[in-house]
Amino acid sequence: MTITSTIVIYIDADACPVKDEVYRVAERHGIQVVVVSNSPIAVPRAAFIERAVVAAGMDKADDYIVERAAKGVIVITADVPLAARVVKTGAIAIAPNGKPFTDDTVGMALATRNLMDQLRSAGAVTGGPKAFSRQDRSAFLQSLDREIVRLKRQGFNA
Repeated sequence: MTITSTIVIYIDADACPVKDEVYRVAERHGIQVVVVSNSPIAVPRAAFIERAVVAAGMDKADDYIVERAAKGVIVITADVPLAARVVKTGAIAIAPNGKPFTDDTVGMALATRNLMDQLRSAGAVTGGPKAFSRQDRSAFLQSLDREIVRLKRQGFNA
């Protein structure tokens, strides 16, 4: 298991609704952000923000993130399989709604995701995810800030 001494935030960016929030929190704490996507997306011009465009293809962005995930890394993703892989590395994974993925929760989240996928494949109408709300955004900001503070207390640098 790799350990980094510097906190880095990776954003699984293709459908992430909280990129701007991550930029603001990261700037306040002096933390590097890497925005990972399969195609070029606009990011603010700032020294602390890096854009990583990976090859198109299944799981290429996920693989890029997992290869760099370690203790001291925070990954922002709604992708449950990616979160499961990230948690195994010792990194922190947070969903855009603020829910952290942990060893204790990621297994159930993965099982639920797989069940819903099977139901949809069988023709069941399961509905989509609920709309992203102001409460989700607020919960995300609190969760991200809490994890950064916790990492700093553990000796990781911004």
